[in-house]
Amino acid sequence: MLVLSRKGKWVTWALFVVLFLPLFVLPLLVIVTASFSTNWSGALPSGPTAEHYGAAVRGESLQALTTSLITAVTASLLALTVGSWAALAGSALGKRGRRALDALFVLPVAVPSVVVGLAVLVAFSKPPMLLNGTRWIVILAHAVLVTAFAHQSVAAAIIRLDPIYEQAAASLGARPSYVLWRVKLPLLLPSLNAAAGLCFALSMGELSATMMLYPPDWMPLPVQIFTTTDRGSLFTGSALAVVLMGTTLLALIAVSRIRTKASYR
Repeated sequence: MLVLSRKGKWVTWALFVVLFLPLFVLPLLVIVTASFSTNWSGALPSGPTAEHYGAAVRGESLQALTTSLITAVTASLLALTVGSWAALAGSALGKRGRRALDALFVLPVAVPSVVVGLAVLVAFSKPPMLLNGTRWIVILAHAVLVTAFAHQSVAAAIIRLDPIYEQAAASLGARPSYVLWRVKLPLLLPSLNAAAGLCFALSMGELSATMMLYPPDWMPLPVQIFTTTDRGSLFTGSALAVVLMGTTLLALIAVSRIRTKASYR
């Protein structure tokens, strides 16, 4: 909504402060404060210290962060590949075919993620696709959960794409494969980057399905945070949560810069 009057702008900012800060900013600030504290004093943590970050960036915690990064990057690449391919293939189908394809990809996010985890566990716990107890079952579950977002993002971008570019390339004798790689995909690059960032962020924070599937040697950081806080180490868990948020934010900033540069191509 475009607000033109000064009074309307003040009202808009007031609503923003009243609604946004308590719901989104304050809980995160409490987590950050708790990560530098040793005990609770009243309603807020107290006892400033940075020792929790020492445990958060070495040993099992560092391994868990590395596991989350590898899982998120691999799952995002798989989701982006499958989702983009399906979106490109769906653009050649009729309206009914596109709707059926959209429903198929949206189904995993229309149910609780723990259901997806259970489905993957049942489907890949026996030969010939025995993945249970390996890192690949976790990566597969993450890919299934985030592919819908990649597909929807790329499919929406394809609908908005002006067909005149493809028609011009085809009229000059370009083959369909050449049109795809040199015309269509470069035009879709900003949407592909946005989808990659979204898939990465969602995978980094996934917990429910992961809890059902992860083997002892492949524990992502969200599971480490859950187990740490469940044992009563609230302040160390807060430090791990800050590390997770910071790592994800840095990755999203990097993807955003790539998307910004791609938008000027």
